[in-house]
Amino acid sequence: QLQASGGGLVQSGGSLGLSCAASERISSNNVMSWHRQTPGKQRELVASISSGGITNYAISAKGRFTISRDNAKNTMYLQMNSLKPEDTAVYYCGLVRTTTPPSAYWGQGTLVTVSS
Repeated sequence: QLQASGGGLVQSGGSLGLSCAASERISSNNVMSWHRQTPGKQRELVASISSGGITNYAISAKGRFTISRDNAKNTMYLQMNSLKPEDTAVYYCGLVRTTTPPSAYWGQGTLVTVSS
């Protein structure tokens, strides 16, 4: 089970941090990620991080967002800087266990609103 938190209202150019707490150990064999979705659009990947710390970012997030994780706390983070109105969305955290068979989980969304 994943619990996302940290969304809110921020002005353009501001910063916001999101957290995603997992109810189980996340120390190995998984990839965690942040996705976002706006009404009428498909959910899109923002950033991902493997249990080994390998990160991947969407072009829109590179240079502004930083994904990280603390395996000891079973928590993933997303630090968002230089926010733009187009970053407004519901942000979801996800986890894919790269075991056999694989399994995937979503947290509930947290709304981020960036005002211009």
